[in-house]
Amino acid sequence: MPPFDPADADRYPAVIGVDEVGRGALCGPVVVAAVWFVPAELPAALLGALDDSKKLRPAVRDRLAVDLLAVARVRLVAAAAPVIDRRGIRTMTLDAMRRAVERLAIDAPVIVDGNDPPPGIMLPLDTCVRGDGRVPQIAAASIVAKSCRDRLMARLALRHPAYRWERNAGYGTAEHLAAIAQLGATRHHRLSFAPLSQGVLELR
Repeated sequence: MPPFDPADADRYPAVIGVDEVGRGALCGPVVVAAVWFVPAELPAALLGALDDSKKLRPAVRDRLAVDLLAVARVRLVAAAAPVIDRRGIRTMTLDAMRRAVERLAIDAPVIVDGNDPPPGIMLPLDTCVRGDGRVPQIAAASIVAKSCRDRLMARLALRHPAYRWERNAGYGTAEHLAAIAQLGATRHHRLSFAPLSQGVLELR
């Protein structure tokens, strides 16, 4: 059952929720969303449907993302594979979080999913482990970020069909690893991530 009861909307504060998607993938960008709304002003059906994006069916997640973009303030920031390889996934994820919050340009407290606060955010800042089940704006951020990234990976899959990114979103599934072993890496792969970092793989 989704964690946010519309009958309790008044108890959820109007904060900026921040979450990322794709941090552990072998290819593609990491995508961060920062989302702000007043929970009591959100349509009750929408608030009641918010949840951890991984628990939602893709069609439901995509519909909720569209609904959120229509009624909430949202900013998305991505960091691509080459810059992740140069500067590291943690650095680029935290930097993307900071940039997403700055681009919202809203003076409100910020709550980031997890326990790693991004440096440089000049607003009241807190973290929340498993925040997508505790803070509606973080749940919304996870939904928008995952919907956006999954669509991007599906488009990239049209150019590189053997890797089946439309199904695995760039994560290290058996079929993805088998394709890497057979074909090598693409320019979208993160060469600093194992097992890519452990072999000599040709870029395609």
